Amino acid sequence: MRLSLALTGLAAVAANASCGGRPSDAASSESAAAASGYPVGGSSGSAGSSAYSSVSSAAAATAAAAATNVKSASTATAAQSGIKGFNYGAFFLNQQAKTQADFEAEFSRQQNLPTTSGFNSARLYTMIQWGTASDPIQAIPAAIATKTTLLLGLWISGGTQALTNELAALESAIGTYGTAFTDLVVGISVGSEDLYRDANNQVGTTADYLLDSISKVRSAIADTGLSAVPVGHVDTYDSFENATNTKVIDSLDFIGFDGYPFWEKALPNSIDNASERFYSGYNKTVALANGKPVYVTETGWPTVGDDENEAIASVENARKYWQSIACSLIDSNINVWWYDLQESQYGDANPDFGVYGAGDLSTLEPLYDLSC
Repeated sequence: MRLSLALTGLAAVAANASCGGRPSDAASSESAAAASGYPVGGSSGSAGSSAYSSVSSAAAATAAAAATNVKSASTATAAQSGIKGFNYGAFFLNQQAKTQADFEAEFSRQQNLPTTSGFNSARLYTMIQWGTASDPIQAIPAAIATKTTLLLGLWISGGTQALTNELAALESAIGTYGTAFTDLVVGISVGSEDLYRDANNQVGTTADYLLDSISKVRSAIADTGLSAVPVGHVDTYDSFENATNTKVIDSLDFIGFDGYPFWEKALPNSIDNASERFYSGYNKTVALANGKPVYVTETGWPTVGDDENEAIASVENARKYWQSIACSLIDSNINVWWYDLQESQYGDANPDFGVYGAGDLSTLEPLYDLSC
């Protein structure tokens, strides 16, 4: 589920037709978070203490067969599994736009995490540089400079003009950066949790509008360096369970699963139940995917902040969640983009899902041990 965001954030997103990302509760609106960098966690999953045994055989088979399961997407890109990265919003908590230097600092930090390795991918929520109409996001040249792979995102819940601007930024990035950019792209997500928000009377989209957006994205990348890149959509498991959304699954090359046991306050959601909560949602999504790859596009546990039912935000619990969920996903070679590397920069997030606290990423130590 998700955390509601300030109206100022919503207005900013509407004005700029772009977003960033973060989790929320039932009243949340990713339209603000999507542009920022807050987790927009979905409702999903279930979790218990034995995460390693929680990955269903269907999930394992999906991860292993990713290359052959993707429609006719790129043989090179679709075959990739075991990708590890973090989610990155377009601006900081104070809505200050991130620059190329900011993204480079973040990408460099994730590539040099203590006690773990291999985190070299960034999931974006928008193609647009924050504060502009349709300039390509500066995360792209930062990714090129640091050789960071990209799971691109296009914000589509702002109406037809929002999608038009997103496509303009995407096409501009292809023309400006060429293969230095396109060779880094491991997937394109059309929207993020739009079906979830629409079902909860928030700023989202219908299945039909999402399908039309997917079609427009495919047309835009045809005959470009991204023509073979898998196209998918990110949402919560209950959104994919909705029978009216089955046709969306049929149109995708991959499914992005957002799962936040912390927000599932209608269910037992203590850290001791977190693995059960998470993998319940993940395995349901795998079952609905009809053999298509399922990427874990958002999950995490906060180090500080208000409690949600039995879920307590603490460094100790964030460490337990990492060891249970991150380590099991890595061990199973499942693509995962964690939420979040650093959330409380130029502000105090509540809750704060960041692996790092506020400050200079080059000098900070993680808030908890990232070893498996």
